[in-house]
Amino acid sequence: MLGNMERSVERDLAVPVELADALDPVWLQAALAPVSGGAAVIWVGDIDNFETVAAKVRFGARFANDPDKTHRFCLKAMLSAGKARMAGATAVREAEFYARIAPHVSLRVPRTIAVIGQDGSSALLIMEDLIDAGARFCSALDPFTPSLAEQSLDQIARLHAASALLADNDWIPSRLPYLATSPHFSAPQLQALMDGPRCARLNARTSDAALLLEGMKRLERRFANAPMTILHGDCHAGNFYLTEEGPGLTDWQLIQRGNWAQDVAYHIAAVLPEEIAAHEERALLVQYLDRVRAHGGIVPDAGQAWDDYRAAQIYGYYHWAITTRVDPQIVDIFVQRLGAGIERHDTYTLLGL
Repeated sequence: MLGNMERSVERDLAVPVELADALDPVWLQAALAPVSGGAAVIWVGDIDNFETVAAKVRFGARFANDPDKTHRFCLKAMLSAGKARMAGATAVREAEFYARIAPHVSLRVPRTIAVIGQDGSSALLIMEDLIDAGARFCSALDPFTPSLAEQSLDQIARLHAASALLADNDWIPSRLPYLATSPHFSAPQLQALMDGPRCARLNARTSDAALLLEGMKRLERRFANAPMTILHGDCHAGNFYLTEEGPGLTDWQLIQRGNWAQDVAYHIAAVLPEEIAAHEERALLVQYLDRVRAHGGIVPDAGQAWDDYRAAQIYGYYHWAITTRVDPQIVDIFVQRLGAGIERHDTYTLLGL
C-alpha cells in the first residue's frame, strides 16, 4: 500500500457503473491521484471479483513513478445501472462516512478513497486490500471470545464518543423511526420467515412477528428523546476484521444516528454464543461505558444503561429476522443468538408488551 493512503479522502469524479470502466487505467489515474501523485496507471491486473449486494473487486495496479511495485486495492461499488439506482443512497452514505467521519475518529477502518458522484447520487470506494495486508474477516461461524469482544467494543466506543460530529453531518439519518413505521415486511410475511428454521429454538413469544413489529415501535418511542450518537448500525461479526493491532470495522452502509445501546446490544448478542453472552455481558457493558468515557464521550448511569441495553436487544434481532439474502446457516445462528438475548432480558415485557 502506498504510504500516503493513511487517511480517507474524497474524489469528485464520475462514478463508473461497469467493472471495465472502473478498472480503466485512465479513470484509475484520476481516482488514485491522492496516493500516486497523479502518476499514470501502467498496469491493472490480478483481478478477483466477488459479489454480495455490492461488487468487491480485489486488483493490483502499477504506477509510472513506481513501475516495479504492484499496489493492492479493493474496489467496492454497485456495478450495474440497476444496482446503482436501487442502492445509490446507501453507497453514498458509506462513502460519506469514509470522507467525512473516518478522518476524525480513532477507530480502526480501512484506508479508503471515497469517489462520490458529482450529482451526489452515486459512489464508489477504493480501499486498501485488507486481505493482502494480512487481515482476516470474521463470520458468525467464528464467534468472538470475551477478550476479543472487549476489543471490538472499544472500537465501537471510539465511534460513539464522537457524537459531536453529528452537528455538522446532517446527512446521517435516523433509521429507527423509519424501521418502526415502515417495516420491511407485513406481519404475515415476516411470520412466514420466522416460522422457518431461523426461530426453531426460540419460544413462541419471541417468534411472534406482530410482537416484534410492535416492539420496534416501542423501542423508537423509548429512545425518541434520548441523546444520540453516530451508530455503525450493523455490528455483527461479519462486519469486523482482525489485524495484528486488533479488530476493525467495515461496511458502513447502515451508518445512522441513534441510541448507543442499539449498536452495543446487537454486537454483544451477535458475536458471542448465548451462554457466553449471558455470563459476560454485564462486565462487557461496564467496560464499554468506561471506554466511551476514556475517549471523551458521555454515558448514562449504570442503571439506565442496563435497561437501555435490555430494551435494545430487539434492534439486531429485527435485522436478522428479516434477512433473506444471506447463507441460511448464518441467518439461523444470528437469529438464535439475538433471540436468546430478548428472552434472557425479557425485552418485550420491558417494552410494555
